[in-house]
This record gives sequence, structure tokens and C-alpha cells, in this order.
Amino acid sequence: MKRIAILAIILMVSMNISCKKDFFDQVPDDRLTLEETFNSRDASEKFLANVYNFIKDESEQRFSVPWTAGSDEADFVWGFAPSNNINNGTYDASSGFINTYWQSYYQAIRSASIFMANIDKVPDLPASLKTQYKAEAKALRAYFYFQLMRLYGPIILIGEDVIAADASFEELQKPRNSYDECVNYVVAEMDAAAAALPVTANTANLGRMTKSIILAYKAELLLSAASPLFNGNTDYAALKNSDGKQLINQTFDATKWKRAADAAKAFLDQFVPGTYTLFKKNDDNGNYSAYLSCRDVMLENWNKEVIFARDQNNIPGLQYERVPYHQGYSDEVRASGGLGATQNMVDAYFTANGRSIDDSASGYVSSGYTGYQAPGDDRIRGVWNAWANREPRFYVGITYTGSKWLNTNSGEVITDIFAHGNSGKATGGNDYSTTGYMVRKNVSTGTWYDGGRSLVMLRLAQLYLDYAEALNEAEPGNADILKYLNLIRERAGIPQYGSSSLPAPASQAAMREAIRKERRVELAFENVRFFDVRRWKIAEDTQKGPIKGLTVDADPPNFFNVVTLETRVFQKKHYLFPIPQADINSDKQLKQNTGW
Repeated sequence: MKRIAILAIILMVSMNISCKKDFFDQVPDDRLTLEETFNSRDASEKFLANVYNFIKDESEQRFSVPWTAGSDEADFVWGFAPSNNINNGTYDASSGFINTYWQSYYQAIRSASIFMANIDKVPDLPASLKTQYKAEAKALRAYFYFQLMRLYGPIILIGEDVIAADASFEELQKPRNSYDECVNYVVAEMDAAAAALPVTANTANLGRMTKSIILAYKAELLLSAASPLFNGNTDYAALKNSDGKQLINQTFDATKWKRAADAAKAFLDQFVPGTYTLFKKNDDNGNYSAYLSCRDVMLENWNKEVIFARDQNNIPGLQYERVPYHQGYSDEVRASGGLGATQNMVDAYFTANGRSIDDSASGYVSSGYTGYQAPGDDRIRGVWNAWANREPRFYVGITYTGSKWLNTNSGEVITDIFAHGNSGKATGGNDYSTTGYMVRKNVSTGTWYDGGRSLVMLRLAQLYLDYAEALNEAEPGNADILKYLNLIRERAGIPQYGSSSLPAPASQAAMREAIRKERRVELAFENVRFFDVRRWKIAEDTQKGPIKGLTVDADPPNFFNVVTLETRVFQKKHYLFPIPQADINSDKQLKQNTGW
């Protein structure tokens, strides 16, 4: 903890910033003392901008944010990606990324507290902005606490205290708070921040904390707290402080689901449709297009579905991983295709009639060719039956052999991922998909190396699904459950549950399964499933065992054979990251997570 305190002082006054517009583009020219920093508006605003910089850039999947390929959605071809350590279980309390998240989020929390304690000293800053900036810092601090809790469970709450850089060893001995204490504290902080924040930001300040953003994250936090991982999980019976304090409650509390449902409903009542609405788009003929709606919600900057996004990001890097190799074509359509979508994820998408592929009424055919015109294509093509007549979100999310590429600026490109195809293993060298598919979602229709757009991190569809899930647990049978689930399906262009062609789930358990399936598909490749399967306590089923793909060493017809590409490792201890060993060693009151 002492290392964190010392590093924070240095970083807060010297770190470069990469967030939104003029406010976030500011970079201190040199290191300033705290007294100098809070003696001018310019320097203090730079300090706050640096706090924003601690929000992780979730486009950095290859190097530092391993949530997509660290789930059963995808797999990286490159061995250096940290997701590989997660998937094979080769990480521990001394691993670099484990330390990075713990340390950087606590640095961010400390920095926000320093800002809040000093902003009133700034002589040339209007009182109204002091109030707003202080609320932004409070919201940021609560957001960083939430991120820590998702990864490590019960944490240390620092509160309003700013530990001095020269604090004694005794002052740095801090026990973990219980998970419920953390939830209640962070929720109170979110509510307090929301009361002093504007509902939304103007166009010059997009990406800064607002009332709607922090209340959306409040709903996310309460959903996590109500879920099986943290609500009466007896696997953590031995997780206690030295004084015997239980860190994760051992008795299931149904009211936590009600609290989560109420928070989500309060958000929807306050901000929908006035502030946010589901994104919908028509085609060039003026007809509604489910395909364009589901594709472009990720591409059109700050559309009315986007609640939170990061403007400064590595979108070109994200697209480099998802745009196929395309040997022989122009550079603007030629990248690596190194992020492969798993067969597990491909099979999760519904068919065009809104049913799972294992439903006898789905019409799914797993082999042979057929003629089919996919959404986004302009003609009928011969395609493997398994990829024909799927729902629109399938064509948004997955690049498969024989599919037309998005960018047609330099002509038509058809992607072939079999061994000797233009994007196959024998063609691309180190740049190919290990699964025989590539992730397509969140890739623009232009050149892959152009950025300039925000990275969506939270959108309204997720809040709809949050509400449906929490309400199904709190009040099974409530009409709102089906309403909000069907709003997602309606936008996706598939039959709604309870329609003439698709019966509604008949029980709470069946509805739970339907909501989870919808969530998996709607939020695919948006860094959500990694956390969902953990909070649901199903990761021992979904993240452990065979991950499937096509036979990438072969050309057709053998290419189409589904095989196990790797057998992943997941143990009970992996539901939470371990606390960094260096902090366990230096803080004698800090107890390690179970199993580590």
C-alpha cells in the first residue's frame, strides 16, 4: 500500500492524458507540487483529467484488457496475450496484470480523493464548477471501486482519507471491508455524486461523468451484488479477516435482487426515452434494418443508446485484430484477423426464427451448402448451411468463410478462412484465426487503421437486460420482464417471446435461461460475458473444458469439421483475481482470496 501511495503522488501531477476533447487533451508541462496544482484553474483541471485517464481502454485486448478472449467468446492467435494466461490458469498473485489492475485503480481512487480535498482552494474557478468537478471526482472514485470489486471481491475502502506518502508502517495496515459494506458505501457515493452532476454532458464534454452515467453503473453494481457469486456464496465461508469478520455473506438475500431491479427501473424511468433510446436505423430504401441497427449502434458516435464510451482509444488496434488478412488486397482491408470467434459463440446465435440451434423447430442445418443472401450483402452466394438463415446479429458479429467484407472502397472482398484461403493459416503466417471464424463486431466499414470514434463501454440494451434479469429473480412473472426482453429481440429483427411463432418461457428458470441467452448474443464481444459467467457462478462450465473451432489446418471439405482447439482451465479460485502478493506481504491485515 505504501508503494501505491508514493506512486500516486508522482503520477497524478505528471501523467499524460488521453480522454475527451479539450478538457481531456490537456497535459501538464512539468511536475507540480499540490500547492501549485491547486493554485490555478488550468492545473487543477489537468489533474482531474489525469484521474479520468485511469479508465481502462477496453480496445487494448491484446495487451492489457483480456476480457473478450478471456471468455468463451473468442481466442487470440498470439501467445503473448494475457487472455491466454487466464484461459490456461497460468497466473497467480505475482502476475503482472493482477498487480496492474489493483495498483492502478487504487492510484485512481487516491487521486480522486486528493482532487476532492483540494479543489476548493483554486482561486479562479467558479463555485459551480468546483461543485461539479468534485462530483465528477466522487463518481470516478466510485466507478474505480466498482471495477476493483468485480475483479477482487471485498476490498479496502479508503474513504475520504488521503494517506500521506510518508505514512508509517502501522498506518498502512488496513483490513478488507466486507463485500456488503463495499456495496453500500459505493452506492451511497454514486447517489451523492449523481445529485450534483448534470443529467448528460454537452458535446464538448462527452465522456465525462454525468448523473445518468453513474446511476447506470449503480444498477450494474447492484446486479453484481445480487448475483450468486456474492449473494450467499458458501464457497467463501473461510474468507475472513483476522478478527473473524466474514467478508462475503453466507446467507442468500432475495431483497438484493429487488434492490437491483429497482435501481435499473429508476434509471429507465428517469432517462428513457428522453435521454436514451434503443438505436434503430433504416436502409437506403427507408425500411427498418435490424442488421444496420445492431451493427451501427457500435459505430455511430454517441448515438442515443450509448451511455458511456471512451473517446481516446486504440480502435485501430482493435480493428487490426478483427479485420482478416485478405492476402492480395489493398492495405485498407488487410490486417491480421488474429481474434477468432469460437464455435461456442457461433453456436449461441439464434436462427432467423429466433430459436436456439438445438431447438428442433429452429430449422438449423449443420452441413452442406445452400444459396443465401446475407444481411449486408448484395447477392445470393453459396454458403455453408450452418451460417445461412441465422439472426441479423450473427452477421454483425461473425466473419465466416464466404462472407462479403464490410469495406468495398477498393472493390468486393470475399473472406476465405480455410487453410489456403486469402485469410487462412497457411496464408497468413502468424496472422490468422485459430477458430476458423473472426470477430466482426465493432469494425467500421472504412479502413481498419482509421480511429476517430468512441469505444462503447455501456449502452441502454445492457440496462434493459439488467432490469429483466433482476426482475425475474425478484418478481417472477412481472410483465416488464417479457417487455424489456422483447424490446431487445424486436430491435434484433427476430420473433418476440409470446408471439404466435414463439411461446414465452413458461417458468422462472426458463425465463432465466432465455435472458442469459439473449444477453450472451446482444452483448457479444463487448467485454461483458467474462464478468457475467463469474457473477452467475457458471464459469466452471463455460470457461472450463473444450473450446471449439473449425479445422483451420485444412481446406474444404475437411475445414468444416468442428474440433477442439484447446481445453481451458478454470478452478473455483479463478472466480476472483488474487490480491497482489506484494500487498499481502506488506499489509499484514490484508487477507488473500480463497484458493490463492
